[in-house]
Amino acid sequence: MEAAKLLETGLAALLLAAAFLVGERTRILGRLLGPRSFTSFGGGMAAAYVFLHVMPELHGARHAFTEAAARALPYEGKAIYYLALAGFLSFYGIRHFHTRQSSAREGKPDRLDFQVQIGGFAAYAWLMGYLLLRGLEAHHAAIELYAVAMSFHCLAINRELSNEYGNDYRGSGRFVLAGMALAGWASAALLDLPASLIPLLLAFLSGAVIMNSLILELPTEKDGRFWPFLSGGLLYGLILLPLG
Repeated sequence: MEAAKLLETGLAALLLAAAFLVGERTRILGRLLGPRSFTSFGGGMAAAYVFLHVMPELHGARHAFTEAAARALPYEGKAIYYLALAGFLSFYGIRHFHTRQSSAREGKPDRLDFQVQIGGFAAYAWLMGYLLLRGLEAHHAAIELYAVAMSFHCLAINRELSNEYGNDYRGSGRFVLAGMALAGWASAALLDLPASLIPLLLAFLSGAVIMNSLILELPTEKDGRFWPFLSGGLLYGLILLPLG
């Protein structure tokens, strides 16, 4: 593999890890801009990322899977979308488990709930790191835009888990997620999975990204601000133009 791509994706993996490790410090920026405006701006970027990048990625993954398959498979045209649905439903299940546990314990932290959330997001972070090296096109714009979008996404995950689990997350959880993002990248550098499997992983991650973006990054009606939301969406839409 080219040393230049290893270096560039390695730096991007460090950016993902940093989003988990130092995400708390972005609260300062949120206080300066106003927490509702900051959340709405990030939500607009998340919406643009889902519609302008994740959905086209699913179409590209479907084409790549069809080409990489050794022989024609039944329902191969739908397999990618089923994997995306599996990613969506998996993380819906994880979040639903948290809601049920939180309601049962009247909002008090629960060790099993914490372990399930960290386990799910650890696998998520590993996938982000792995596909950073193996799942993206070779040109620099794709790597950089993926790193920027997913770093904002990691900040939203970090904020949510920190609010929900407090010192448990800040003491150990964030280090697990940061480490798994780096481990995913390192695994990709050492382990080359079959070409037909990469689009399936990308589809699963895409479905999970859609779910988590809707839950974690879109502001609720009472917390939302339209103009910051619109600005975030338009800005990230313009940033995505170089990818065509």
